[in-house]
Formats: sequence, structure tokens, C-alpha cells
Amino acid sequence: MGAGAPRGAGGPGDGGGLRASLSGLTTRGRSFVAAGIAAAACAYVLGQGALLRVGLLLALLPLICVYALHRTRYRVSGSRRLTPGRVPAGAEARVQLRMDNVSRLPTGLLMLQDRVPYVLGPRPRFVLDRVEPGGRREVSYRVRSDLRGRYPLGPLQLRLTDPFGLVELTRSFSTYDTLTVIPRTEPLPPVRLTGESNGYGDGSRRSLALAGDDDVIPRGYRRGDDLRRVHWRSTARYGELMVRREEQPQRSRATVLLDTRRLAFDGAGPDSAFEWAVSAAASSLVHVLEQGFSTRLLTDTGNSVPGEGGGGFSAGGQESAEAAGLMMDTLAVVGHSDGAGLSRAYDAVRGGGGFGEGGGDGLLIAFFGDLDDVQTELAAKMRQRTSGAVAFVLDTGAWGGRPEPGHDVVPLEERLRRLRDAGWTALAATPGVAFGELWRQAGAGRVGTGTSGGRE
Repeated sequence: MGAGAPRGAGGPGDGGGLRASLSGLTTRGRSFVAAGIAAAACAYVLGQGALLRVGLLLALLPLICVYALHRTRYRVSGSRRLTPGRVPAGAEARVQLRMDNVSRLPTGLLMLQDRVPYVLGPRPRFVLDRVEPGGRREVSYRVRSDLRGRYPLGPLQLRLTDPFGLVELTRSFSTYDTLTVIPRTEPLPPVRLTGESNGYGDGSRRSLALAGDDDVIPRGYRRGDDLRRVHWRSTARYGELMVRREEQPQRSRATVLLDTRRLAFDGAGPDSAFEWAVSAAASSLVHVLEQGFSTRLLTDTGNSVPGEGGGGFSAGGQESAEAAGLMMDTLAVVGHSDGAGLSRAYDAVRGGGGFGEGGGDGLLIAFFGDLDDVQTELAAKMRQRTSGAVAFVLDTGAWGGRPEPGHDVVPLEERLRRLRDAGWTALAATPGVAFGELWRQAGAGRVGTGTSGGRE
């Protein structure tokens, strides 16, 4: 169910039966039971009947409260509404809780608690007074995280107490929601990168060229198609209604490659080099999608988002919006891979790995960490079949990291030189430099380290 819709309607569980409910006795309730047993023992020794009745009352009162609360476990239902379900790191989401009394009797004092991960803040607790039969109570709270990820909200817990404070039972609802915290993004200037053609602009090509009746590539009839486009020869051949496919401009493609190798990045936390690369990759994805590119997210593991349908690239219209959400959800949880090389990403960019022939065509935007000699050479070769290639190279040493022992990292300037010699627009990403500025330099053909540079 989408964000903003009620989730988790239903009653709390039984909590393990009447025996488990006895564990809900508070300190006061246990003291009553202990005092009652002691009074009954003294009455037996001293032969005092009145004291025995007092002892029985003290001991039975908490047990009666346990039974009464145990019988009320299905009197209420709860729901949760999370708005929105996907937020950037550092932004807030609003959670609205609703409790409905579905019984014919009013409730007593209710204490409501929602379970949230500690990174989202303290657990919200609310005290609800008497709820009339068929009544409703709504409360809300806000959650916020500076760390990307997927965080479960719930299950909702309801704490019931008796008027004497002798018993306190906790019941949990069975459903929960998930808050997705995506990386921070920043708006990028509309620059023209090397070899790039606009998404639907002058450099776009035609997907079909209808030279004659025999060159028609038909497709199945869809509801709403104009009957004048029916291709009767194909209809007779395939035994189903077929229509002519109209000429459509082919969208330019863009691949955003994110290096996630553990060997390539050292350090963790919001200010680490890896988090900078993830955030910059997210900004790039949003920008090229807004420019009308058919886009995919690729990692060093060779996995492409969206999937292999359509060559791994997003489609247009509503499918493009869904693909964008899927890519951002992937970046929300992406972590370090255990791979040592970029060979799988190289195969995917060059058209292998199941992405189809020509999969490497289009704009390539890459974010590389530390590279050894072999990986630098492999990264340089990715440029050969792309119309444009921009690389943002991070040096973990500048970010306070240390390379893995035995990992011979090529110096940053050497990496940049070799990538530029292969045709890349390569820039060094250093701490404290905004990605928007690097993007502007890439569009201008500057190849500096973020504050200065020359032209290729």
C-alpha cells in the first residue's frame, strides 16, 4: 500500500494467554499478592478469620485485574499512516496513529507506543484517556534520519492498565511500515557533457524507419489503438489483431556507474568518501532522468537497476517514474561489495552481462574509488563504446581513509591522466567540494581537482 494510506488495521495479539498475562503484574500488584499470602499465613497460625479474609482480598484483587485485562485484548484496532514513505536523508516524515474502540464498552487508560529504530529518534509514547464505544483517537509524531537506509516502523504496542495500577499488559499489533531514507541530492546545472546529445534533441535517432509495407514492425493491438493502424497482413499471419508501430524518437541513454568495492573506499559515516559517491550518483540519476534520458544504475557487481527488461534502462512515462524510485531505493541500501575488480561492470558497459548488444551506447557517468593498475586500465577501456564519459575519481587518502594492506593504489594524478588519455572527462573529487561545482566543470571540459584545472 502506498505512502499516505492507512496501514495495519487490526487488533493486538493475545500475548501468550492468561499465564503470560500474569507477568504483567506491576510492583504494586506483586506487593499485594505477597502481602495477601503473608496475611493468610499469619491468620492460619494465629487462628484469625478476619485476617484471613483480608489476606484473600489482597491476594485475589491483582489476579482479578489480570483476568479482566486479559479479556479486553481485542477491544481496539489500530492503524498507521506514514507520509511520505520515501524521504531524503535529513528530512522529516510524519507518522499518524489512529486507535478505534470497536467494542460496546468504553476503554480505560491506554498507553500507546510505536517501535522505531534508534536512528529515527526516541520511541514515541502517548497516553490516551477513556475512549467511548465506537470512538477514535489520533496522535502523530515525526521521524528523521541523517543516515540512508530502510527502517521498519512498528509493530504498534498498546499498554493496558487497571484503575488500581496492579497490572500492566503490553499487546503488539502485527503490522508495520517501512520508511525509506534515500541519499541527499542537489540540483545540477543543465550543462552539455562531452559527446552528449539531448534526451529528445538533435542527436536522437529514430527507432523505426518505415520504408514500405514490408518494413513494418507490428505489435499486438491494445485497447484504444486507432483501427486505421491495423496491419491486416500481419493480423492474418499471427492470428491476432496487429497494428503498425508508429515512429518514435529513441531516447538517449545514460548509465550511472557506482564503484562500491570495499577495497576502493575506506571509512564510514555520513562524511565518508563512499557516502559522498552515493549522494553524487543519486544527484546524477535525478538530473539525467529530468533531462529525458533513458537511464540505468550500474554497480561494480554488474547488477543493473532497473532489471534486464528493455536492456536494463528505464522506459518513458509512468515506467520511468517507477524506475527512478527503484534506483533511489537501491541507493538507499547500497553498501560495500566484496568484489576486487570492475570486470563485471566492464562487461555490462560494453554490452555483455545480458544487457543486450549496444548496451554501452550513450552517456557514461562513473564514480570510482581507489584503483590499482589493473582496474585503472579496465576503467579506461570502458570509454571506447560510449558517446560521452565523465569520471569522478575519489582518493580515500584525502578523506582520511587508508588503503587496504597489499592493495597497490595508483596515485590520483596518474589515474586521472590515464582516464583522460582514454577519452574520459576525469575530475578528482576532494572533501569540501560541492558536486554541483564538479558537474559544472565537467560540462565546461575542465579537468581540475574541484578548484582549478585546464581543458582536455
